[in-house]
Amino acid sequence: MREADQLRLACAEALCTTQKRRADFREAVEQLKNEGEELNSYCRQMSSPSFWGGIPEIMTLAKMLKVPIYVYISREEQGTGSGYVPLTKHGEKFSKPSKDGSKKGRKPVRLLFTGGNHYDLLLK
Repeated sequence: MREADQLRLACAEALCTTQKRRADFREAVEQLKNEGEELNSYCRQMSSPSFWGGIPEIMTLAKMLKVPIYVYISREEQGTGSGYVPLTKHGEKFSKPSKDGSKKGRKPVRLLFTGGNHYDLLLK
C-alpha cells in the first residue's frame, strides 16, 4: 500500500468511524460542511484510492501527526509577481517549542496549492 493511501485511510478512520473519534477532528468536519459535503457520501469517497484530499484532510493530518502543515500559492498564479505566499496554516501549535523547553517545535511541511485542487511538496 502506498503512503498516500495510508494517509487517506487514516483520515477516513479519523473522520468516519465513530462520533467520539470524529469529535477529535471537529474543525475538519466543519470544513467539510462548509464545502457542502455530506459526511456519509464523503466517507464512501474516502475509501476509493482515486479520491484526492484537500483542506479537511490537511487539517486532520496536521493534528493526527502533530506536525504543522502550511499551504502556499504562487504569486504568479495570483498574478502578483514571483515567489510564494501563505494561503493557510494548520497545526501551527506544533511548530512552537514546549513552554518548559523539553520539546523542540517541529518544522512545517510546506505544500504548494496549484491547479484548482492539487498540492505539491514545496521545498526550499
